[in-house]
Amino acid sequence: MAAFNNTAQNREQLFSKLYQSAFPAVAAYVSKMGGSFDEAKDVFQDALISYYEKVLVNSTDINTTENGYLFGTARHIWLQRYRAKSREQRLDADNDFTDAEDATQPSTNKLLAYLATAGKRCMDMLKAFYYDKLDAEDIATTFGYSGIRSATVQKYKCLEKVRDTVKQKALQYEDFIE
Repeated sequence: MAAFNNTAQNREQLFSKLYQSAFPAVAAYVSKMGGSFDEAKDVFQDALISYYEKVLVNSTDINTTENGYLFGTARHIWLQRYRAKSREQRLDADNDFTDAEDATQPSTNKLLAYLATAGKRCMDMLKAFYYDKLDAEDIATTFGYSGIRSATVQKYKCLEKVRDTVKQKALQYEDFIE
């Protein structure tokens, strides 16, 4: 970048090249983390501005590739925004008492009935994992599996049994509301 001629045309070519090479990875990351395409563009723009100011305006050397710098910066920016958005949503949810009273809750009896279709052993395993918060090693020991991998596979199979029941009956969220 030392020989870069900082003209409008050169900047435009550089930004176009960086968009083509680095933006797809940033967009995929933001999407994976629950963001939209517009949020990905916004985050990438901020990363690009940071890159421009640091490297081209201030002539600071970076210890990575352009794409690596842009991705790392975009990732950092996205995580900051994601955490801020999460805090705002929690605060909004905590202060919204009127809607919380009117909200319909899933019926525990209906949920348990569908979970029971997987069988008692599966129910016990899922309870141990999700309710009792036992780790895979403890579950393997408790339920007599040969190892952690076997316990994990069995837990997955139990969940699949429940999912299959829900799919077969074409159930929706509303079906669990009393």
